[in-house]
Amino acid sequence: MIAKDVERLRIGVLGAGPIAQAAHLEATCKARNADLVAICDVAEDLLARMAATHGPERTYTRYEAMLADPDIDAVIIGVADQYHVPLAQQAIQAGKHVLVEKPLGVSVEECEALRAAVHASGLVLQVGNNRRFDPGVAFARTFIREQMGQMMALKAWYYDSFYRYTMTDNLQPVPLASVSAQRPAGNPKADKQRYFMLTHGSHLVDTARYLGGEIVQVQARFTHRFGAYGWFVAVDFADGTLGHLDLIIPVQGDFEDGFQVFGERGSVVARGYLPWYHKASHVECFSATDRQYHRMLGEDAYTYKLQIEGFADTILHGAAQRGASVDDGVAAMRAMVAIARSAESGQWVQLADVSGAVSNMLEQDAR
Repeated sequence: MIAKDVERLRIGVLGAGPIAQAAHLEATCKARNADLVAICDVAEDLLARMAATHGPERTYTRYEAMLADPDIDAVIIGVADQYHVPLAQQAIQAGKHVLVEKPLGVSVEECEALRAAVHASGLVLQVGNNRRFDPGVAFARTFIREQMGQMMALKAWYYDSFYRYTMTDNLQPVPLASVSAQRPAGNPKADKQRYFMLTHGSHLVDTARYLGGEIVQVQARFTHRFGAYGWFVAVDFADGTLGHLDLIIPVQGDFEDGFQVFGERGSVVARGYLPWYHKASHVECFSATDRQYHRMLGEDAYTYKLQIEGFADTILHGAAQRGASVDDGVAAMRAMVAIARSAESGQWVQLADVSGAVSNMLEQDAR
């Protein structure tokens, strides 16, 4: 049995689509310090199915009605990227805390406007970069900050797999859809270069910032061959650390994300797995102090649950925010736009100088 805390955050989940079905609804039910009070979706058939499965106290077909519910403390926004910022703005105006799926938004300007609203409100907004709650990643970050000394270089990568759905179809619940579901105009997934950067690049740049600190500038190269998209990005961090980020979607091989970090008194190597396995990243930290490798093993790695628990701890008990803040979300958006601009020009691009959205660069022929 799941042992629940006495004091719990009362959550309403907006969206009964794929990410809510695969992650947020069950994770909210399982979180030790949260309760699933409500689910909201315009698709009544989908809403009824999810309510029957997860048993919220009530359901809503209108977001405004859920936001007006005084029994709800916070909302999880698990809908299309294009809706993230306007729906988060509505929640903040209604006095609700927000956990919004990554990426924070789709342009620098809208993310900056949301940041201003969040800071003015005093409410908590957390971006759903669940990798921060991978115990292996957290173990590496602690080692980097407390034992490694000055950092010299960081390499990070994220490789999705051609065979991903062979794995995830067995790990996730059977997805349910509805003809009544609300979708953005057009098909945002049609522009794969833009979609892959927002969907997968948002994880990569957040992990790089989580471990290495602020990114100042980037220089990116891009290639597209045989249905695969690749970005190779040189990075300068604010503290002088040199970095390199690789994003390939997809690869002929297993899914993998990971990183290597080299420092004054040690080094780190990590390999991550599909998050749906709920398996902590394999991390080895070498310490020059004792000339030994240190590993973490056996931790709870249900990152979607852990991010809700961290979100709730911040709101209920004033704990330091472990998850990505609105400032982190803005910085990640700037990094992705800078990578897109640099891929177009081949030049170094300062994050502070970028505006707009991830560009719709014409797909390049094989070089």
